[in-house]
Amino acid sequence: MENFLVENKWVSLTQVDSILNSNTKVTLSDGVKKRILKCRKYLDDKLNTNNQLIYGINTGFGSLCNTPISNDKLAVLQRNLVLSHACGLGEEVPTIIVKRMLLLKVLGLSHGSSGVQLLTIERLLYFFNNGIIPVVYQQGSLGASGDLSPLAHMSLPLIGEGEVYYKGEKRKTSDVLTQINLDPIVLKSKEGLALLNGTQFMSSYASYCISNSLRLWSQFNLISSLSIDAYDCHLNPFHSNVNQIRNQKGQIEVAENIRNILEGSEMIAKDKKHVQDPYSFRCIPQVHGASKDAIDYALQIVEREINAVTDNPTVFVDEDEVVSAGNFHGQPLAITMDFLAIAIAELGSISERRIYKLISGTRDLPSFLVAKPGLNSGFMIPQYTAASIVNQNKILCTPASIDSIDSSNGQEDHVSMGANSATKLYKIVENCFSIQAIELMNASQAMDFRKEKSSEKIEKLRLDYRKEVPFLKDDTYIYPLIDKSINFVKNIL
Repeated sequence: MENFLVENKWVSLTQVDSILNSNTKVTLSDGVKKRILKCRKYLDDKLNTNNQLIYGINTGFGSLCNTPISNDKLAVLQRNLVLSHACGLGEEVPTIIVKRMLLLKVLGLSHGSSGVQLLTIERLLYFFNNGIIPVVYQQGSLGASGDLSPLAHMSLPLIGEGEVYYKGEKRKTSDVLTQINLDPIVLKSKEGLALLNGTQFMSSYASYCISNSLRLWSQFNLISSLSIDAYDCHLNPFHSNVNQIRNQKGQIEVAENIRNILEGSEMIAKDKKHVQDPYSFRCIPQVHGASKDAIDYALQIVEREINAVTDNPTVFVDEDEVVSAGNFHGQPLAITMDFLAIAIAELGSISERRIYKLISGTRDLPSFLVAKPGLNSGFMIPQYTAASIVNQNKILCTPASIDSIDSSNGQEDHVSMGANSATKLYKIVENCFSIQAIELMNASQAMDFRKEKSSEKIEKLRLDYRKEVPFLKDDTYIYPLIDKSINFVKNIL
């Protein structure tokens, strides 16, 4: 994809990922530009001909909503809003997420219901297309009234403030704007509020995590198939009949997926000495399937969100109405991300149990998957690491969305806390790549002790993996091997 034209048509997460994973330039269609200009003109005319107080446009914010602001102070009001709300703390938001925020903010504002200047949206697009990425911090949003603090940091460079990453360096925005001969934007009425209201911090994290959750799910199916053969498991728990009769879509999909992966395996066709397998192998369709159903649900919710208008107030030009409501409230995202966090953590949890079984010295495998256990500890401690990560995931799965704390003198008396749902989910997703890497390392080591071969797909996986991570004959410094394994599952597989 070389160029993407914003036309107010439905944008899928697949399209968002394609734009972000390439050098795609994003531009506005002529129709979108006309809608933006029409809405801005309507708002200007309304302010010039009407003395009515309109929240956030000619009033203060939050509990100051009844404080009138004179027309000659409206630009100062919007600038002050951005400056005063840029008080985020904690770690920096990864640039891959901030770039996503820029794109999703453009999509939201481009509907022509927010009253922003065309110049403002085009400046956001200029930043996006030219790799000028604002410095944003993870802490500060309550997930209602929009993602105020992180979106304020995202918006600071528009007015020449804050910091950005440009050509690999973190620099003052004012220096970068001088270098590229751009003047800061003077915000007009409502613009600061339109930029800061909205759910783009949450939805950027959510959309990123859903895409990576789908990848994790697919790769866990592949790697668990290697574990199934390495542990000499039965195939019958994956048969069509027993999974169809359960009527769960995700379960049926997983079972079919694993049957396809293991087709032609010598190991799976081998006569078994045991009657059945532990749950961590036998119940892969049920567990992985439930997670897939949750991912599919989350995908629907987040796609709706990135195609929505979530700032406040909302301008309806044709109806001559400016509505102050609550589309910035992040509850749909907060609950969904808390749900998704549990689903993804469970993929890691059952993976760790397979890791544990593979080192247990059963099923004709050596203890800790090393030829001379005792002298060598082998793969004893990577399981500890996986267990530690699983424990952290369990802690991170405590829902943020069940909490609410009053803000703005009680005017904002119920908030979603969805921003914390977002950053927790991101950490869980990253953690699961690490757990996955350890399972792949253990399963590959175990399979190397087998005489029989696995399927064509698994043998290709093993061959590709062994180019990066070797068989472990004796104890060695194992962190670099785990690190290479993580790089394999994240960047090569």
